[in-house]
Amino acid sequence: MYGILIAFKQFNPLHGIWGSKWIGLQNFKELFDAAFFWRAFKNTVMLNLYQILFAFPGPILFALLLNELRSVVFKRWMQTIAYFPHFLSWVVVGGFAVALLSPNTGVLATVTGWFSAERYSEFLLTDPQAFRAILIGSELWKNLGWGAIIYLAAITGVNPDYYDAAVIDGAGRFKQAIHVTLPAILPTIVVLLVLRIGNMMGSDFEQIYVLYSPNVYEVGDVLSTYVFRLGLFQGKYSYTTAVGLFQSVIGFALIVLANRLSRRAGGALW
Repeated sequence: MYGILIAFKQFNPLHGIWGSKWIGLQNFKELFDAAFFWRAFKNTVMLNLYQILFAFPGPILFALLLNELRSVVFKRWMQTIAYFPHFLSWVVVGGFAVALLSPNTGVLATVTGWFSAERYSEFLLTDPQAFRAILIGSELWKNLGWGAIIYLAAITGVNPDYYDAAVIDGAGRFKQAIHVTLPAILPTIVVLLVLRIGNMMGSDFEQIYVLYSPNVYEVGDVLSTYVFRLGLFQGKYSYTTAVGLFQSVIGFALIVLANRLSRRAGGALW
């Protein structure tokens, strides 16, 4: 919190935080006038919305499917296989992406020949139209199993009597999952969704930094990479601190709003 003062100063490392000159809201004025900042802001919001729409439900669905498996051995193998990508560095995952998507030597190009045509001659990691889909897909693949752990834990806490009552009423496995399991873990889903919404101004810096390039800055440059470039490479410490403070304020407002909405929804549902 002490370092936030830099956002209101013209920070000079030689003078320190207290010794640097106060400039008030000048950094924020520069920030709101910067076109590249608003581009990064838009990309951050868009990528997080896509992740909530497409990546967030993935672990929920995977947990429901695992819960339906009757073979304990097969279930454990599936869990292990799904958990493993979470422990891989994004650098390794980036290497997988290059090996998979390269138009000349990639796995897809070699096995299927999809990229031999002129239409697919461009490297997809440098294609703005495909880059966001690659980010969402890699995020889902890497964290699908790990994200399902908390939902599996919530499912184990469901009272078995509810399933017995559903069977008596004639409900099959699918209806039990929809009408018993899913409502039982809904509070857990809401809590995680609130936390996810509160983090909408943030992005996985390592993932994007490994996968993106100047060719896809238009759709892939987010606030975290924007701050990294300007703060580390250009030495704009005060300006990037102002960006970070802006992220924190918006994120705090979002998590408060999401929490209030979840309370209203909870009152209506229960």
